[in-house]
Amino acid sequence: MNKIILKPTETGTLTYACGTQYDAAYTVDNKILKRAMRAGKNVVLESGSMTGTSSKVADNAPKKVNTKDVAQLAFLKTMDEAAGNHPEELKMADVNWKYLVRSVLRGKNIMMTGPAGCGKTFAAQQVAQTIGRELHYFNLGATQDPRSTLIGNVHFDKNTGTVFAQSPFIKAIQTENAVILLDELSRANPEAWNILMTVLDPGQRYVRLDESSDSETIKVADGVCFIATANIGNEYTSTRVMDKALMDRFVTIEMDMLSQFDEFDLISKRFPYADKELIKAITEIAEVTRKECKSDTARITGAISTRTTLEMASLVYDGFSLLEAAEVTMYPQYDDAGGVDSERTFVKQIVQKYCQDDTPEDLFNADQEEITE
Repeated sequence: MNKIILKPTETGTLTYACGTQYDAAYTVDNKILKRAMRAGKNVVLESGSMTGTSSKVADNAPKKVNTKDVAQLAFLKTMDEAAGNHPEELKMADVNWKYLVRSVLRGKNIMMTGPAGCGKTFAAQQVAQTIGRELHYFNLGATQDPRSTLIGNVHFDKNTGTVFAQSPFIKAIQTENAVILLDELSRANPEAWNILMTVLDPGQRYVRLDESSDSETIKVADGVCFIATANIGNEYTSTRVMDKALMDRFVTIEMDMLSQFDEFDLISKRFPYADKELIKAITEIAEVTRKECKSDTARITGAISTRTTLEMASLVYDGFSLLEAAEVTMYPQYDDAGGVDSERTFVKQIVQKYCQDDTPEDLFNADQEEITE
């Protein structure tokens, strides 16, 4: 027999096929689990609501678990044992990936913080894909009308008159087990935060369609998980300091810029036929800017992100020179005020060191030359 089957009995106990009984609170005896693992047998509920095999249940599994918990614990164990532990292109610490997966499965609200372009949005997309959840994306930093985006708006229909149209967000929160990505929450209008307060509160989980106390409320469906992204730091001038009551509704996962090694590996896999020396130069230039930003005497206020290095690599792959790729992707991110002391000039000097062109690049534009003459 390949299975040990748990059968609910009339007396409220669970009976293994071998005849041993356990109580109806779904007490799972570790001795039985270990015996099943040694025998290579599956442990399943006769109802079929418990999934996974005994080999994927930890030796120190809790004594009392419900069927949903057993399935989730089994899945997490599978993730823990999988090679690489997360999608290959997602350069994220193993423990952070495991925490992200676990938090989504548990229906937590997750705040992913870190510098721009470090992979926060990509990580959210990957976790939804990995566990087979439907992803709904909302860029809250781009909306000028939070109420319309999060609740809906009124419009006139010539056949029915005035009609209230619910927003895609309202439809999304009613989708069971959906993953809802609230991108750039730190840039959102504070009105959006106020609307989300009850949505994100574990004890409430609803949104009111208008501000009157007797208005219709929409409940958040079971299993819905909210993932928010935020850029936190003085260099992000368009961000707002988020309300502590709002932040308290999230668990936080911090992400950082990739190491030079991981960034080189990521770009090489994305563009396998690109010149490896040029990819190395791109990652080294980015690393210099990142170290400079952390210096006590930093001459630039922002570092080159992985999003920018990937774009530079794509241009080099398409035939641009390193100088040309830097000109259109990197330089515009830096202020050119100040002539020879400007941030842009400093970055140009960094790039110049990695260029093979025998003709030195003119580091200053015409306007700057006129100023310095």
